[in-house]
Amino acid sequence: MNSESVSMSHTAILHCQQLGMTYTEGPNDVEVLRSVNLHIEPGERIAIVGQSGSGKSTLLHLLGGLDLPTTGSVWVNGQEMSGLSDKKRGLVRNEFLGFVYQFHHLLPEFTALENVAMPLLIRGTDTAVAKAKAAKILNEIGLSHRLEHRPVELSGGERQRAAIARALVTEPAIVLADEPTGNLDEKTAQGVFDMMMELNSRIGTALVMVTHDTRLANKMDTVLHLERGTLTSA
Repeated sequence: MNSESVSMSHTAILHCQQLGMTYTEGPNDVEVLRSVNLHIEPGERIAIVGQSGSGKSTLLHLLGGLDLPTTGSVWVNGQEMSGLSDKKRGLVRNEFLGFVYQFHHLLPEFTALENVAMPLLIRGTDTAVAKAKAAKILNEIGLSHRLEHRPVELSGGERQRAAIARALVTEPAIVLADEPTGNLDEKTAQGVFDMMMELNSRIGTALVMVTHDTRLANKMDTVLHLERGTLTSA
């Protein structure tokens, strides 16, 4: 969607209006984001590119309700995140959002199956049902032979695929991905990216991906640039 528009979309599953973020560092205020507007439709694929330190990760954290903005608002499925309690924001994240990071953040003491089932267990899903859904998506991404392996026993690409499976197992409305291929070699990165795109198409989950890789970014529906705290179209 047009990043400059501030009009509300009735179909947007996530949108922000006039979003700004300022951090205080000692005696100084550092403005990281200013007047950011973004509307994300179901199934839409958006890449956000920008130099290191441009505020890309900060923007994803605000969109996901992990941090609260200094100014402006973020709406997820019609709910304004700043107006919710910490507990309610957590419930909204679990129901509508999935997160993928550059580093997998799998829990080391749990198997791949248990890690992927975790969001469903947190939601209160029956253990057997949660593990069956986790096994199904792990099988779909080629990790059926790794269900009982812990993260240390998986390759880098396998760990990242498991992390993506964890983000998608709840079939969220939108996945926020922060440099999801940034820690992988080119061949593995391409495979992980292709898998994300295939699942996006099949499940209908929207995808917002922060990336330094312009080659991958250009395969998305929309490429936006974050520069000096401002989000603009390519």
